[in-house]
Amino acid sequence: MHAAPVQRLITELGKLPGIGPRTAQRLAFHILRSEPADAAALADAIREVKERIGFCEVCFNLAEGPRCEICLDERRDTSLICVVEVPGDVIPIERTHEFRGRYHVLGGALSPIDGVDPDDLRIAELYARVAGPPPPSPAVREVVLATNPTTTGEATALHIARGLHERASEVVVTRLASGLPVGADLEYADEVTLGKALMGRRAL
Repeated sequence: MHAAPVQRLITELGKLPGIGPRTAQRLAFHILRSEPADAAALADAIREVKERIGFCEVCFNLAEGPRCEICLDERRDTSLICVVEVPGDVIPIERTHEFRGRYHVLGGALSPIDGVDPDDLRIAELYARVAGPPPPSPAVREVVLATNPTTTGEATALHIARGLHERASEVVVTRLASGLPVGADLEYADEVTLGKALMGRRAL
């Protein structure tokens, strides 16, 4: 139906998450209609990000260089580590301006049905960070498990919590609270969400 270069572009765009065949075709036609300079800028941006961006050697967040900006920031609390599944999860937490510690990016979540086991994630690296360097470097005092509130995210959090309790019982392991969003009505809350809110209740 299309010339070979066009079909190749559609095929490659269709490999992106959330992009179906029709959306891929619309994107391809948009690129064809755009100015050559705009299309070249897009191609250059893709090439540059693949060449220059890698993973931080400490937390495995995206980084331009050996370490990411957060790990290079000496103002951050090194004794507090927030564990997330993927680099994109760091962004919404940073937007809150409530967390001043460091991060650890697992690279996914446990999912035996999909063949994702503990060895496929950066869990061992987390345990090594918690074990920490010798004094006078500050020891890790708390690990916040901020994996997604999904079946795989919960399983990952429980697995890591057990491992941390076995290896470093003095470290406090916490989990992000789940429950009712701000502005929500109890009438429209499902049983699971309301149950999580009850379990995570706090004193005022």
